Amino acid sequence: MTGAQWRKSTKSGSNGGDCVEVADNLSGVVLVRDTKDRDGGTLMFETAAWQSFVAQAKKIG
Repeated sequence: MTGAQWRKSTKSGSNGGDCVEVADNLSGVVLVRDTKDRDGGTLMFETAAWQSFVAQAKKIG
């Protein structure tokens, strides 16, 4: 998506392993992609759904 500002997850390591990037600067949506395959596809979530996912992940982790 045009205008997406990507950042690497704070939970991603620096050893080249499994990493994701998130773009949460767009209105109403959050984008997620694989750092190693940036052209391989992007997941798109409504902001509220992403916030719910993150809240649940924080409870588990």
